[in-house]
Amino acid sequence: MTGPAEHPLLAAVRPLVDALGAEFIVPARAAADDVLLAWEGEDVIAVRLPGLSESLDRILAALERHHGRPLSELDRKTKQDVVRTLETRGAFSVRHGVETVASALGVSRFTIYNYVNHANEQRAKARGAGEAAPRGD
Repeated sequence: MTGPAEHPLLAAVRPLVDALGAEFIVPARAAADDVLLAWEGEDVIAVRLPGLSESLDRILAALERHHGRPLSELDRKTKQDVVRTLETRGAFSVRHGVETVASALGVSRFTIYNYVNHANEQRAKARGAGEAAPRGD
């Protein structure tokens, strides 16, 4: 049997663990809220998930890397797209999520709420257009 550092399960889940900002923990040191991963009935590794506020910071940093500049420098349309992405990922369910995102985008909380409302209206229109489309029966 290979050691945990060499185990294929680690290689398989490492991209997910990294994307979440989680960390690997030796099973013997796992806390009750860590996720224990087993392979063929044997505990291989535990995963410690980050707190929600840490996840939001990580998501914002990833969006900055994706856009290649601070989020506050993005144009209005791109900021709206960022807010739509963040809403989909649950960013606004985190305590102070709206304030954190507003600060990162360089806008007010009111603007974030307007962007969220705009995104919801767009989705509603898209659903309505999809329902109104004729069927090919």
